[in-house]
Amino acid sequence: MGMLDKLFGSKKDYPPLPEGNEARAWLDEVKAPLEELAHRVSDPLEVVPAENQAFVFLGKPPKRFGIAWIHDGKVSGLKELAEDHKLSQVAVGKMIGELGQAYEQASAIPRFSTEVGGKQVVVIPSDGLEREVHQIIERATH
Repeated sequence: MGMLDKLFGSKKDYPPLPEGNEARAWLDEVKAPLEELAHRVSDPLEVVPAENQAFVFLGKPPKRFGIAWIHDGKVSGLKELAEDHKLSQVAVGKMIGELGQAYEQASAIPRFSTEVGGKQVVVIPSDGLEREVHQIIERATH
């Protein structure tokens, strides 16, 4: 099995997100849009929760991924961000590159798992990663 894991990648098992964790409370704040996203997307989800918002890496970061931003009770994807702020493909590509680097730099941060909308998701409770992702999106959109 080890050889197949190396060829096709293996899904890591993370410990459950502890009850009473601040990240769990923040996930509850964005529960409805996060569940809707989990139902809509077949890719793996990695959630970076924050107060009143969350960033969601979709797919296989840091190389092949998308990102969604849950804020103000709605989900914004890269497509919506690019359209709303009239971002060029170059600007979107630069933003994706920076997001991938931020994700890689946070690789040592403990991760947890929880169920959202019937789907197992990875939770990355990191103020630093949340701040960096927020800053990257802000720089690209303003």
